[in-house]
Amino acid sequence: MTLAVRVIPCLDVDGGRVVKGINFQELRDAGDPVELAKVYDAEGADELTFLDISASHEGRATTMEIVSATAEQVFIPLTVGGGVSSVEDVDRLLRAGADKVAVNTAAINRPELVAEIADRFGSQVLVLSVDARRVDARRAAGTASGFEVTTHGGRKSAGLDAIEWAVRAAELGAGEILLNAMDADGTQDGFDLELIRAVRREVTIPVIASGGAGAVEHFPPAVEAGADAVLAATVFHFGTLRIADVKDSLAGAGHPVR
Repeated sequence: MTLAVRVIPCLDVDGGRVVKGINFQELRDAGDPVELAKVYDAEGADELTFLDISASHEGRATTMEIVSATAEQVFIPLTVGGGVSSVEDVDRLLRAGADKVAVNTAAINRPELVAEIADRFGSQVLVLSVDARRVDARRAAGTASGFEVTTHGGRKSAGLDAIEWAVRAAELGAGEILLNAMDADGTQDGFDLELIRAVRREVTIPVIASGGAGAVEHFPPAVEAGADAVLAATVFHFGTLRIADVKDSLAGAGHPVR
């Protein structure tokens, strides 16, 4: 049986508010995270993803409060990420109401963290967030796939091939991959289909396509390229698209939705 494609709104939270920009620059306020979460739950979102993009120590307490408040209001799975660097961080977020936890930079710095989290809580709890961008011809020699892993909102190279990192993380126990196409983020020009295909060829765990959604017709090609779920932010926050619009588009293209 083919699993239904999940449609996931993403809430990038900074200082307790949802923000959105282009390539993580020029951020603008998009509203209260708890209120937006309630709207998306009511509209039929399959899951929600919260990313604390500042992930400062001050913001961490705010995030815990937001997670708890949201978990009380919505009844769909909640993934939380940003600044997660230890098994203890995961434990705190799960106790606050998260269903899954996304890790990124800390796993790059210490890959064993992926195995530690998976061993303690199970792979189903762990989402590896990969911020991937294309490398130019001059630097592509060290990146066989043509895609590299980045940190700091796509501004800093991690010196890793994005496809090789996804494979290694899956082997270490990651339950799914949140694949962020940094070149496409916020542009609304469409998902990076080449990147999705490249990861899909090499891993068997679910892949969430992120970055670039701008119109309903952008979503079915992402699934055809190999995504198990599609994530978007700007188009939902500012009312360009509704969850139902995306599901209708996917269903119309022959992809099962809930």
